[in-house]
Amino acid sequence: MPTYYTSGEFAEKAHVSIRTIRYYDQKNLLKPAARAKGGARRYTDQDFAKLQQILLLKYLGFSLSEIREMTIGSGDAQVLLNSLQIQKRLAEERLEEMKNVIAAIDSTSQALKSNQQVDWSQMLKLIHLTSMNQSLSLQYKNATNISARIRLHRDYSLNKVGWFPWLFSNLHLKAGMKILELGAGNGALWSQNLAKIPAGVTVVLSDISEGILADAKKAIGKQSQFQYAVLDAQSIPFADNTFDLVIANHMLFYCDDIPKALQEVQRVLKPGATFTCSTYSQKHMHEITDLVQNYNANIVLSSTKLYERFGLDNGRQILKPYFKDISCHKYQDAIELSDSMPIISYILSCHGNQNSILLDHYQDFKQYVEKQVKDGFHITKDAGFFSCKK
Repeated sequence: MPTYYTSGEFAEKAHVSIRTIRYYDQKNLLKPAARAKGGARRYTDQDFAKLQQILLLKYLGFSLSEIREMTIGSGDAQVLLNSLQIQKRLAEERLEEMKNVIAAIDSTSQALKSNQQVDWSQMLKLIHLTSMNQSLSLQYKNATNISARIRLHRDYSLNKVGWFPWLFSNLHLKAGMKILELGAGNGALWSQNLAKIPAGVTVVLSDISEGILADAKKAIGKQSQFQYAVLDAQSIPFADNTFDLVIANHMLFYCDDIPKALQEVQRVLKPGATFTCSTYSQKHMHEITDLVQNYNANIVLSSTKLYERFGLDNGRQILKPYFKDISCHKYQDAIELSDSMPIISYILSCHGNQNSILLDHYQDFKQYVEKQVKDGFHITKDAGFFSCKK
């Protein structure tokens, strides 16, 4: 027989007020397991477990209505998991910002102790720059943010072939080929097409992030034809004329020195071998940018317009000094959905300043996105790849 607690005993056990317990009952968040003859509430240890769940999620920033919808009783575990991942990302951003503040305080204190003049504007600039750098380090610590972007495309794209199967089919792999992928990310190009890889093919998956490569290795599993290398595309540690194919899937625009990276690709390719590099245009997913800009004009999802560095409109001219037989192939697709969470996850995974701005306004932003997408939301896609020869 379960042990029953009065409202007072239950509140004391959870370190909350009796008023809070009554309020959760009124809001249908936590109903008492039983009532005494006079109508007094009675709670059990199972109710206490539910209360702990409510208090935790409330602390993480969820509204009471969200907690009721998502987590109590028959809530959708995947929705809860997605929401928790978003809250974790926001908490990590807050933690990094506090580290920046502490570092700036320490630096300023040291200057004061040494009787040096403090440049306050410079200190503010330092906090901003450090925050941006640490935000990027969070982005590339593992493949979580990449996965958030991939999921939006995978689950809501109109073209059901999928980007990775489509791109893979256009690689035209042959038995015995030696392949290098630069910026392989979570390895989705290969994990989604394992059964289609011809015999004797060797694939070197590379990335500048060891954490991301570890995620790729986990996704692909034990496959003897795969090798993994942490490297910078601007300094590829392989001999001249090594590879039959080099792939750069949506990564060239991240290189600090694109010409240097292209020189390296050209060097490691065998004569007549192929370089396949994908990118997108200015039109690609512009609705996402419009959405956040309309909410707050100060939000910048990327400090650099990547399509201007290497995009579908200028890619041919950038490749021309290093390669021949350049052709462009476009992937026909768009995204349509009426669910806010995938869009929010995508936005929070970007490389800009959005998290620092949205940090203290998450619930308001979530409601704004929900209102914008509830009747359906269309996202333009304009992506493709260039194929060229050494």
